[in-house]
Amino acid sequence: MRPSPAPSAIFDMRLARSAPDLWPMLQRLYGERADYAEFCAQLEQTLRASWKARPADLKRLDLARDLEPDWFQRAGMVGYVFYIDRFAGDLPGVHERLDYLTDLGVSYVHLMPCLMPRPGDSDGGYSVMDYRRINPEYGSMADLTRLAGNLRARGMSLCVDLVLNHTAREHDWARRAAAGEAEFQDMYLMFDDETRPRAYGQTLVDIFPDTAPGSFTHYPEFGKWVWTTFNEHQWDLNWSNPRVFLEIVRIMLNLANKGVDVLRLDAVAFMWKRIGTTCQGQPEVHVLLRALRACTRIAASAVIHLEEAIVGPAEMLTYFGRGEHDGREGNLAYHNSLMVQYWGALATRDTRLMTHVLRTHFPPALTNATYATYIRCHDDIGWAVTDEDARDLGFSGRAHRAFLSDFYDGSYPTSFARGALLQFNPETGDKRISGSFASLAGLEAGLQSGDPQAAGLAIDRILMGHALIASFGGIPLIYMGDEIGLLNDDSYLDDPHHAADSRWIHRPAMDWDRAARAGADPTTPEGRILAGTRAILHRRRAVDRLHGGHPTEILDSGNAAIFACARRAPSGSILCLFNFTESWQQISGSWLRYHGLTEMRDLLSDMMVALHDDMLLLPPYGRVWMS
Repeated sequence: MRPSPAPSAIFDMRLARSAPDLWPMLQRLYGERADYAEFCAQLEQTLRASWKARPADLKRLDLARDLEPDWFQRAGMVGYVFYIDRFAGDLPGVHERLDYLTDLGVSYVHLMPCLMPRPGDSDGGYSVMDYRRINPEYGSMADLTRLAGNLRARGMSLCVDLVLNHTAREHDWARRAAAGEAEFQDMYLMFDDETRPRAYGQTLVDIFPDTAPGSFTHYPEFGKWVWTTFNEHQWDLNWSNPRVFLEIVRIMLNLANKGVDVLRLDAVAFMWKRIGTTCQGQPEVHVLLRALRACTRIAASAVIHLEEAIVGPAEMLTYFGRGEHDGREGNLAYHNSLMVQYWGALATRDTRLMTHVLRTHFPPALTNATYATYIRCHDDIGWAVTDEDARDLGFSGRAHRAFLSDFYDGSYPTSFARGALLQFNPETGDKRISGSFASLAGLEAGLQSGDPQAAGLAIDRILMGHALIASFGGIPLIYMGDEIGLLNDDSYLDDPHHAADSRWIHRPAMDWDRAARAGADPTTPEGRILAGTRAILHRRRAVDRLHGGHPTEILDSGNAAIFACARRAPSGSILCLFNFTESWQQISGSWLRYHGLTEMRDLLSDMMVALHDDMLLLPPYGRVWMS
């Protein structure tokens, strides 16, 4: 019998495997520096030491996922996203709620920002002052490690946020920079006078113009201008300095060795700056992300990367890797366009723009990657509808975006939605909207008016959305409380740290009494949503053809009310149909057969479907996965 390779040999093989994704990328970024050779040596030493320190059970997981690299694309992957304190109080409390997640069908748990934030306003936890500590209100790093192990024992993966563009000004690096230590000042983007900030500022776009205008902050106490893209307390890192790369790799691998499976890399588009541009999505960003991905493949190959970039379709796809980076960058990225088009089609009762955008701008399949699909998240909704796409269908992009904003803030006369304005740009007329899934879908309005029919339609809108993200291709993400129809929560206005940010309206505390009622009585609104969501997610797990690696083909249903797509698996196609109106709709049997339907079975309900006069009838907000 041939002996097993020595542990160091396994590391060396992984290093050799990922060498083309690492060293040539670093050479491009840092190769001209005098300290380049020393940096490379330190990086390899870091990778080797981290792998050596990796716990034995995680090394076994590395091997298992090397053998099954599609593990995150499988139909059993279902995500659930929550703030720890709002879901369970703290990390130990999360353990007590894992049965609930198991019953729901969850296999991927995303903890919203949990690393040590600055005190006070921390941009929802994204202003981090210590990457190696957990927010003490939630627990300790030991608590996170224990939770990761418990999740792993249940077949669940753990996702944690890691902010790459900036740190809090209270971070140790920033404190030392402010104290005048040159080596730490070089880890940030600092300037002695306003000359270069003004030059950069000519083409920059304010991210939060209402609350944090401008992209630079002057600190007279130490005589520097600091790049602060998002907020004054968030200092942008200088990724042209290889020390930043090295320190972030050490942070990533520390989290990986605590049991984190998915690193959600936040604000990646902003990592590299170039004068005369918006300083978003520069080519070097993708070189950096490919090199960072190589580092985890070498030292913690069970770990994958979710790259957070809420941008238009063409740019979003680059975070999976396009061209030379194809299949070598991010494994997951948010399908923001699917979310935007879902809400747009609901408001207009017309899926033609949705069909056009998803068919024109997105490939049927991705290399070594898949989407994170969602209807709502912790953030606001920006109406990412381009003028070009609107023009292709014969209407004004600006007028359409204005309509959607008015519809979802509830000011449009016939709107069922109850949302809140986050920001308004008077130059473009664009608004950003906050609101919970249930309130935007009409449940709040239906319940307040005492109209059971309106509430019932809202419930079907919610379930149709969950059926859409469960079948479209990727990992569907359920934001905490959407499975029981949590409504907007105005109490955020009483918190001085939250009152200026309407996104907290859709970040309520989990209502466990409501969840208990939902589980006990499936006839209540919350019970109907919970039972329906569970059924959708459990049916997804049973249908292997929904694997994220199988192509998604966007189809023209011939009926503007019905969105149609096909999942093209080798074992047979699934036609997924969604009625975006409150009226019955139909689609012909000949159309179904033309697109490959061989059996009139709805895999979502696991029942045979009868045609009437060779027509498939879909009820209001009906959804089917036809085999």
